[in-house]
Amino acid sequence: MAFSVIILAAGKGTRMKSSLPKVLHPIGGIPMVQRIINTVQALDADNVHLVYGHGGDQLKESLTGDSLNWCLQQEQLGTGHAVQQAAPEIKDEEDVLILVGDAPLIEQQTLARLKAVKSQCDLALLTVELDDPTGMGRIIRKDDNITAIVEHKDATDEQKRINEINTGMMMMNGADLKRWLDALSNDNSQGEYYLTDVIAMAASEGKRIQAAQPDTPVEVEGINNRVQLARLERELQQRQAHELMIQGVSLADPARIDVRGSLTTGQDVRIDINLVAEGNVILGNNVTIGPNCVLKNCEIGDNSVVEANSIVEEAIVGTDCSVGPYARLRPGAVMHANAKVGNFVEMKKAVLGEGAKANHLTYLGDAEVGKNANIGAGTITCNYDGANKSKTFIGEQAFIGSNSSLVAPVNIGKNATVGAGSTVTSDVDDDSLAVARSKQRNIANWSRPKKRT
Repeated sequence: MAFSVIILAAGKGTRMKSSLPKVLHPIGGIPMVQRIINTVQALDADNVHLVYGHGGDQLKESLTGDSLNWCLQQEQLGTGHAVQQAAPEIKDEEDVLILVGDAPLIEQQTLARLKAVKSQCDLALLTVELDDPTGMGRIIRKDDNITAIVEHKDATDEQKRINEINTGMMMMNGADLKRWLDALSNDNSQGEYYLTDVIAMAASEGKRIQAAQPDTPVEVEGINNRVQLARLERELQQRQAHELMIQGVSLADPARIDVRGSLTTGQDVRIDINLVAEGNVILGNNVTIGPNCVLKNCEIGDNSVVEANSIVEEAIVGTDCSVGPYARLRPGAVMHANAKVGNFVEMKKAVLGEGAKANHLTYLGDAEVGKNANIGAGTITCNYDGANKSKTFIGEQAFIGSNSSLVAPVNIGKNATVGAGSTVTSDVDDDSLAVARSKQRNIANWSRPKKRT
């Protein structure tokens, strides 16, 4: 049966004390409401209606999704009022799933379970049982049918002993929803329209109301402040670490890894402590990641090693490569098979050919380095003249001596050699030696400067 989703995301989130709308605060590197959008779209929802209010421009710039329909709630007058903003888009014959935008850990299988329950009744609620339900609305049942939700302040002592509470998420028929929304009243102490009032309306019509529950209560936990944000972040990271280990990844410490996006791994991957993986990261077979590394939108090939304290961002590392320690591969860096960059080497928009190496203290920017070339310590490709950037080409098996400056645009030929300490401003032919440095002078009996008294 066709179904649509309404996500309530209009609140300002004042307890976050932030200029960023609450639902845009990230969990695992993704805005919390985007996680919910992704989850429901994986269920093949026909339409996703996002009810927004505060920070609308920021939301529209940040969020993506097929069939995402924007419904403005100009004034925040309660959850019922929020759903009313999407009501004109709802078809009578479809089912409607209503979700809150600040519970980002809701699982796809839980929503599928709620859908399955709805197929057997008129209104399905997502409820959860808590050890301490203080302050939460209690689920009231009669003869196995839900009849009402009673707020804590209005509950009797007997009702307060009920552990099953409302999560604010539910599913019902479109025609029923619109009829009940039209009947909502704001005659209450807050002057707001409460979505939960539709439960009593459904019960008064003799509707069958049933519940589904998540596997764990954390799935339905909402975020209202930074403490809760941090707690759910840790919960998500624990889930992701568990899943990685189930897939065969060896984690030195599952509590010290942060995946802020997508991490895809091959077989026999080993990850030391404090990895931060952002965006889309792909690790091949037998990859080893040392401690304190940052990987962002990158790909590491089979059998490669990224040593401690290295950063790989929007770069490609081929098979059997070695990176670091303390290396930085910036956007556009490419290492072919068996290439090596060592400590304090930086690459940007540079290609290191098969078997080529830059072992330490080197900057390669806007450069192409040929197969089996050797880049000595302290080498710099001087790619920027203050206005424009130019390329440096280093041929196969070239040898660049330590502390050399290659001033682009320049071409170092195949099997060419650049003497240590040279500043090269002109092309070097194949099989040639270039030495470009001032002549050494030795001054006899030279007195060192003395400290002034």
